[in-house]
Amino acid sequence: MAISHLVSPLPSLAFFQTGNLTGRSFSLPLNPNPQFSKSRLSRERAATLVLRSKGDDSVDASDRIISAVCYFYPFFDGIKYGKFIITQYQPFQILIQPLFPAIKAFKSFPFNGFLIFIALYFVVVRNSNFSRYVRFNTMQAIVLDVLLIFPDLLERSFNPRDGFGLDVVMSLDSTVFLFLLVCLIYGFSACLFGLTPRLPIVADAADRQVL
Repeated sequence: MAISHLVSPLPSLAFFQTGNLTGRSFSLPLNPNPQFSKSRLSRERAATLVLRSKGDDSVDASDRIISAVCYFYPFFDGIKYGKFIITQYQPFQILIQPLFPAIKAFKSFPFNGFLIFIALYFVVVRNSNFSRYVRFNTMQAIVLDVLLIFPDLLERSFNPRDGFGLDVVMSLDSTVFLFLLVCLIYGFSACLFGLTPRLPIVADAADRQVL
């Protein structure tokens, strides 16, 4: 099957941030009518909330696209873990099929994964010209890819051919693949909407790396 030929030989490798909006402190004059004072204070608070909701800290479209695309990196690097589940279940084949050309290009050179890692880390994460939003999402994708070392080491040291051991390896690989797929869908869609996805396990590590 074409899909099996493609997959199995793959090698491993506060709401918005707002500043001081006005820079002034409001003081209300004494008024014998407390109801009027409360009404005026309510209007001022409402005006402040409107200003905050229309702040200029929204994520740019270019930042959203760059951040979203970065989540393909760990998925492409870990696509080999889907070799069992993709070949057995047709819905996954249909879901992944549009990505096959990009996956083949990613796997065409053995050091592509390492080169992309270096580029993302030093060109994006360590580059203050990019927004923190882009650098954080890029770092999350990098950390997620680094974590793939552990299932890879486990699979290399424990490589059964059949029986119960093979069932364990198949379950482990399928779990890793599903986790990568969920992270891709969640991270990609959240970035497109300008939200900040926080992936389990990797978000705190990414926060510490992004200054």
